[in-house]
Amino acid sequence: MLSPAETVNGITVGAGNVDAVGPAERGLARTLIDPFPAHVAANPSSSLGPGFARSVKPDILMPGSREHMACVGNHGHIDIRPAQASRGAGLKVAAPPRVGRENLDGYSNGTSAAAALASRTCHRIHDALESAYGDAFLRLPPIQRAVLLKALLVHPAQWPRDTAELIKRTLGPIGRGQASKQKDNIRRFLGYGYVDAEDAVACAADRATFFATGLLGANRIASIDVPVPVAIGGKARPHNLSATVAWFSPVLPGRKSYRSCRLKILTPTEIEALSVSGDSWHPDENQSNRGTVSSRRWYGTNAPVVVPNMTIPLVVQRDPDQGAPVDEEIPFGLAVTISMLGEMEIYDEVRARIAPQVQARSADGI
Repeated sequence: MLSPAETVNGITVGAGNVDAVGPAERGLARTLIDPFPAHVAANPSSSLGPGFARSVKPDILMPGSREHMACVGNHGHIDIRPAQASRGAGLKVAAPPRVGRENLDGYSNGTSAAAALASRTCHRIHDALESAYGDAFLRLPPIQRAVLLKALLVHPAQWPRDTAELIKRTLGPIGRGQASKQKDNIRRFLGYGYVDAEDAVACAADRATFFATGLLGANRIASIDVPVPVAIGGKARPHNLSATVAWFSPVLPGRKSYRSCRLKILTPTEIEALSVSGDSWHPDENQSNRGTVSSRRWYGTNAPVVVPNMTIPLVVQRDPDQGAPVDEEIPFGLAVTISMLGEMEIYDEVRARIAPQVQARSADGI
């Protein structure tokens, strides 16, 4: 991973092999090789992680077109190279005028196209928050809005299950006690996972996503009460709680500990009532605490035990600064989702209980 893509405070976007080419147009690429016809994966030309200090990089995958390969040699093995983007395998984009003609289009692929779609998704998230919360959102300082968009962009990322299984089977290692190494290999290819732009913006009745943002001083914590909907209580269905915190860290150029500040989400003791545990198809806690985005997921299928007005305190903690102490407060954004597939009362119940702007309580560090 090369600079500027290998960024500490920015989001590194990998190119997923996803586009909107229909079957008829796809036939135009039939002389080329589609390396992953049945899987959502990173394109062959999209660099693999991890990033600096073994952080999760790329952070996410977004559509970069289904990149095909062209055969350039066939001897003891097959030599291939990425083919140019085209109508049969590409993202349609605006093209510059030529020969006096305007309103032309062309085709693109790769990480630049994926990064452009990530930027557009951030614009859409911002517009959705502005529409929903108006001045309450716009009055937030620009740096807090920026870090909140960073959290909300990464938050819906998920590993495509069949792709993660393929990487696990191919690279291993196989055996008991190897789960962390298996996840490490998967995250090299997928980061936190693929982001569906519509999923990042749209509402759904069977889930509720809310946010908090603020500033954290040295050795401080922020505690956010997560409302647990009664609708999920006593029902043995797949359900999950996920949380993503993002922040901007001051940097220490020329030092090994380039990132000076670290935030993390603590596992709440009250989470046992939800009958969930750490999601096995997500980077583990140690792997996700190495950059400036940390994502936690808890998943379960047994029936949660929920009482009226139940909340789970979710704590964001700022660990002691690395290297020289940093006096300034660190802006952070937190995104939280609670969901149970098919339980259509979750969104309305949580919306009725939560204020439009979540206020994080600040307390002395632990």
